[in-house]
Amino acid sequence: MSSHGQSVNKLTCDTHARIQSHAEMRTDRAQRLHDLPLSASTSHAEMEMSAAAGGLGMSVHRQRSGTVKRRRWGGLRQQWKLLGLFEIDQQHELYSLTCMMKEGLAAAIQNTIDNAPTNELSDDDFRLEVTQIHKDFTMETFAGPVFASLRGSLGMTEQEYQQSLCSENCYLQFISNSKSKADFFLTNDKRFFLKTQNKREIKFLLANLNIYMEHLKKYPHSLLVKFLGVHRIKIPHRRKKYFIVMQSVFYPDDRINSRYDIKGCEVSRWTEPAPEGSQIIVVLKDLNFEGQYITLERQRPWLLRQVEIDTHFLRRLNVLDYSLLLAHQPLHHDERHQSLSFATLIMRTKKSVNPGSSPVHAGIAAVPGAVPEDDSILLLSETNDSCLTQSQRVASSGGSLQTCLEHSGPGSDAAELPDFRAQNRRLLPNLKNPVHVIDGPEQRYFIGIIDIFTVYSFKKRMEHLWKRLRHPGRSFSTVSPQSYYVRLCHWVEDHTK
Repeated sequence: MSSHGQSVNKLTCDTHARIQSHAEMRTDRAQRLHDLPLSASTSHAEMEMSAAAGGLGMSVHRQRSGTVKRRRWGGLRQQWKLLGLFEIDQQHELYSLTCMMKEGLAAAIQNTIDNAPTNELSDDDFRLEVTQIHKDFTMETFAGPVFASLRGSLGMTEQEYQQSLCSENCYLQFISNSKSKADFFLTNDKRFFLKTQNKREIKFLLANLNIYMEHLKKYPHSLLVKFLGVHRIKIPHRRKKYFIVMQSVFYPDDRINSRYDIKGCEVSRWTEPAPEGSQIIVVLKDLNFEGQYITLERQRPWLLRQVEIDTHFLRRLNVLDYSLLLAHQPLHHDERHQSLSFATLIMRTKKSVNPGSSPVHAGIAAVPGAVPEDDSILLLSETNDSCLTQSQRVASSGGSLQTCLEHSGPGSDAAELPDFRAQNRRLLPNLKNPVHVIDGPEQRYFIGIIDIFTVYSFKKRMEHLWKRLRHPGRSFSTVSPQSYYVRLCHWVEDHTK
């Protein structure tokens, strides 16, 4: 084991104990099952297959044991599927995998803590692969310094990132209604998402990581999902698994009452809602949202522009089939008035432009080999003093501090601040997940763009032609990146006010 793997033994000793205890429990359970007579429900075909495999009674017992375990897990999974979200405890088939993921992540993050990345990212940082050998598996981390730099730009420390991903609390599994075969995990505090990906998707992300980082540097308030880590876990005699760590768009989710996955089309875009008053978590789709609006008023132009910027970026990558995640919750009475207070405006301004609150100011250096985008970044000289003075007048008159920031003229002697208009910035809320949260007059909205790995390949072109024949006159998800980008922008424009 590397020195960095050893440095986190204390964090993972409990995990090893739980895995070993779980293995002993499974052995005891299997032995007890072997001592029982065959179930009446065991089919004759199953018995014949077991006998053919080994020709011994023990083979039949093993087959029956496996069948019972699968049936039992299938029943539990069917019940849990109704809830959408549940803990991966010792009875779960993925428990040992998630324990290994925690141990590997603890070591990988500790390596970053012990070897903090420099402010300047190099080409080597984007190609870096670090392998750490553990007792029962091997964990590889890709482009670690790059993702550490992004995490810092979002205002999170490595310690809190490690604590959330590697705590003793069980991960949560999200049962998605997506056609994807990926496994979805949430940290117990629901702050970070972990998702398994195939090798092609990981190669695509790493190949375009530099321009992804450049996009976030240029547009710090981008709605694109924030990738925080890419890893591969190797377990003997099992297939290698790639997985990514992402910031959850729906955080904090304590009061969220509706969630939607929007693609801007109609075919297969309806999901049966949960029963009234149910605690079941269901992610609804486009047709479920019809007749509703995202009501932002003054922030509507910002949202329309940012969706256009982000989807145009994905069009350049030849990507389609991404989703606009949307959720909302009612604002409390005090939250509606608090956002207008002078103290809150100052705090939101600092969060929006100060170091540690955005990639531009947090030290994400110029990204090597990045492809420049069409719009140039403009800088305006603005003074904190003059802006604060103006903000006092604005606050007292019920206006917006963003007006001050957007229309302050040049000519001051203070440090230059990025032009909000050039980078399409807005005043961020004082929350842990500010980039994905937008407050309207009555509702708080959680908005982000996810699933950005589907390239318009030859296979997708053939799928497009087939769907045109099958669904004439109807809109479906598999269209060219140009059409997809335009259509989603139109959907947002038509459903906001």
